[in-house]
Amino acid sequence: METRVTRAARILLGLVFFVFGLNGIGHFFPLPSMEGRAAEFIAGLAASGYFFPLLFCTYTILGAALLARRFVPLALTALAPVVVHIVAVHLFLAPSPSGLAIALFVLWLEVFVAWSYRAAFRPMLRARHEFTPVSHPAHRAQAAGRAS
Repeated sequence: METRVTRAARILLGLVFFVFGLNGIGHFFPLPSMEGRAAEFIAGLAASGYFFPLLFCTYTILGAALLARRFVPLALTALAPVVVHIVAVHLFLAPSPSGLAIALFVLWLEVFVAWSYRAAFRPMLRARHEFTPVSHPAHRAQAAGRAS
């Protein structure tokens, strides 16, 4: 059962990525311009031609998943490297107090919601996992049990 605080954090995180994803696609409001090394980095990504459309579509889809409470652990897993990257850019390339504060808040939301869903991550975090192929008799027996 999701607590009110977890629900609020999940919805806020979902809104951040959904809104910024839609903005990246439709350009509804201007984003602050970057300077120096950050501007060079962003220009390099933009020059690829594919990176930002892919990124903003990903933001929109994963933000919508968080808002709809569907595939939340998957969305959190896919967003984790994005959030780390956002913090790194604001820490190393564009160090402004306001930008870093927002990036750290998004990081806090990500970690908090992931911690709230930690049971879903336990199988991924095992050092060793027993591999059972899909064609294993136990799987066939399970599938046959579900079919009846």
